[in-house]
Amino acid sequence: MNVHRCELDGPLLIEPKVFGDARGFFLESWSRDRYRDAGLTGDFVQDNFSLSCRGTLRGMHAQNPRAQGKLVSVWQGEVWDVVVDIRRASPTFGRWFGVTLSAENKRQLWVPAGFAHGFVVTSDTALFHYKVTETYSPKDEIGFLWNDPAVGIRWPVENPILSARDTKNPPLRELAPEKLF
Repeated sequence: MNVHRCELDGPLLIEPKVFGDARGFFLESWSRDRYRDAGLTGDFVQDNFSLSCRGTLRGMHAQNPRAQGKLVSVWQGEVWDVVVDIRRASPTFGRWFGVTLSAENKRQLWVPAGFAHGFVVTSDTALFHYKVTETYSPKDEIGFLWNDPAVGIRWPVENPILSARDTKNPPLRELAPEKLF
């Protein structure tokens, strides 16, 4: 597998080794020793899937306390996936990184604790997989406005489909400091 460091310190773009022939393909989506060697040291405790239609935007979300590291990938379709550094003491606080994840490119993105995460579906549908290091805790979830002008994420959609909760998220600067990392 190939592991690429991102512009932000922490997230990793992973390209698993794919073995393909006329029948299809095979790849390892997770191997504890191999991924630990690449820097993913947390223990995964839960796997989640979401199925979404074109234009659905899920984000920007994090969880603190009970922070989650996430290894994310797309098993069907394509998304534009984004992480934002929300570590107050980080020199890249508030900066973002985005990448296309798809069933075709088979890339994975490691989103460590201390980063908010979101994605928008750019294909007809997308089946999105999250492998997480902490169970979901609704009381610890935080989110900020997907189109916060101070963050400046360049989403490939203008009018995404949002959950009711995501339409009410505040800008990043209005999150309580104790909820950030």
